[in-house]
Amino acid sequence: MTDNSAYRIEPRVPAIDDYMRLRRESGLTPFSREAAEKGLPNSIFGVSLMLGDETVGMGRIIGDGGCFFQVTDIAILPDHQGRGLAKLIMTALSDFIATLPKTAYVSLIADVPANRLYAQFGFDETAPRSVGMARKVV
Repeated sequence: MTDNSAYRIEPRVPAIDDYMRLRRESGLTPFSREAAEKGLPNSIFGVSLMLGDETVGMGRIIGDGGCFFQVTDIAILPDHQGRGLAKLIMTALSDFIATLPKTAYVSLIADVPANRLYAQFGFDETAPRSVGMARKVV
């Protein structure tokens, strides 16, 4: 078992530069600074995974604050992956989800094999009843 005691979760959305770096270096699609500056302050909840003073991971919940929420931006720098740290992030997000209205709908888009992690936190695949769809602004 990996010792993760040096890592800590801070209940805050990462700073813009950390957010952009984490998305880029972890392999997520990067966003423009303009988009990040507009989007991050509108987060419902966020966590930063810290190692000392360095932000090495993150996760956010976005949504309308009452009915609909989405887990997004789960990212960990490659040098820190494979240590069970995504579970730390998801535990913090899940604890927040437990405080939401009981009728809230919480969704996420899972890349395989991360869907196995999310299932551990109560997320079920919705197919074939519904499927995730996306539209990219170009």
